[in-house]
Amino acid sequence: MLVTISKRLFLSLSGILILVNVQAQQKVLSIKDAEQLALSNYGTIKAKVNQLNASKASLTETKTEYLPDLNVSAQQAYGTADGINGPISSYGGLAVASSGPALPNQNWNAAFGSLYVANVNWNFFAFGRAKEKVKVQNSVVTLNESDLAQEQFEHEVRVASSYLNLLVAQQLSKAQQDNLNRSLDLQKVVIARVKNGLNPGVDSSLANAQVSNARISLTNAQQTVADQANQLAQYLGIPPQEFVLDTTFISKIPTNIYAEPASGTEEHPVLKYYRNRIGVSDEQAKYLNTFAYPTFSLFGTYQGRGSGFKSDIASNENDYSSSYGAGADPTRYNYLLGVAFVWNLTNPFRVHYQVKSQRYTSAQYRDEYNLADEQIRDQEALATIKINNALKNYSEAPVEVRAANSAYIQKFALYKNGLANIVDFTDALYTLNRAEIDQDITSNNVWQALLYKAAATGDFGVFINNF
Repeated sequence: MLVTISKRLFLSLSGILILVNVQAQQKVLSIKDAEQLALSNYGTIKAKVNQLNASKASLTETKTEYLPDLNVSAQQAYGTADGINGPISSYGGLAVASSGPALPNQNWNAAFGSLYVANVNWNFFAFGRAKEKVKVQNSVVTLNESDLAQEQFEHEVRVASSYLNLLVAQQLSKAQQDNLNRSLDLQKVVIARVKNGLNPGVDSSLANAQVSNARISLTNAQQTVADQANQLAQYLGIPPQEFVLDTTFISKIPTNIYAEPASGTEEHPVLKYYRNRIGVSDEQAKYLNTFAYPTFSLFGTYQGRGSGFKSDIASNENDYSSSYGAGADPTRYNYLLGVAFVWNLTNPFRVHYQVKSQRYTSAQYRDEYNLADEQIRDQEALATIKINNALKNYSEAPVEVRAANSAYIQKFALYKNGLANIVDFTDALYTLNRAEIDQDITSNNVWQALLYKAAATGDFGVFINNF
């Protein structure tokens, strides 16, 4: 018998030690760690980073477009050179062909021919078109940088809100568990009194209903925890799991609830993004305007040609060589240098409306910027009201809990002694449960209000540095 008791005691102690060890190893996820994890893993932020890198690469490519075109070509072919007198042009009139003399009869004499060409073409002046294109791409890079910063800021706010929502859900689940425990205690007392004939049988039915209601409320609270945990896991870019969170947000309120942002509202990430959209559109209008003007080009060509047909092929049709070497070796050279001026005289009419359209787009972006600015200023004013009301509720919640707990203890004692009915007691039980929920929510709401202010002012440090 003594051995059995010792064995049970050993197993119980071992189980307790294992449980304590597992809980110690389960790391608390702080909100700052959650933010860093989210910024590193979230898919949209990764996409924005790649978008920014792509625009930077495009900027580098755009800067090289001012360089001249340098083309080198080598061609060797085998065929006939039987020509005919008369004009001919290819589609578009851009291709140039060379042929042999016009002979009185068709012949099928064939030889090798070769052509070696080096060509340079440089649009050296186009009224600042190349520079404006670089400016457009520079503004696109700036826009994408602000787009990334805006996405990071908004995601920080999303993660913080999800973190607080999960934390309060966990606290509400704990409150519902406490409520279930109290309902079970009530059920035991009621059943005992009913069995002893001290209370009517209907009391046991009401107690059973209260227990069932408490179990349903607990299950719903646990489902809310699972939903919020899943949402947080999505924002962190990790598989769904159970989270152990920092309860600082429950045990205390911010140290500097009225902290001011480091910069003005105009530096809000959302407003910077809207401003940069206007900048891109304005630069595009300037770039489009350059197409109304002409282009000045320098060009040069150096050419070497070889042919198996001899110079007197017109008088002697048999004076040619079909050997590869005779046609591959160049024997004639030509060069060409020039300056070109190209101006499509109808371009100014088209460009005028393109620029006009782009300027309307800029006006659209300015209107959207003004709307966003008004909304952010309104949210900033509302944030102060939210903080004040959250603080009022936070200071009132402990009073509610103390009163509700006192009423619960009194009603429980009165009921056990037959001095109160079960309806009075279940009302006290419900009031205590509601008070505990209010207390958990009010402390969290203070942090939520501060987070709202951080989102409105565009400075996440207002929230994250307030510990």
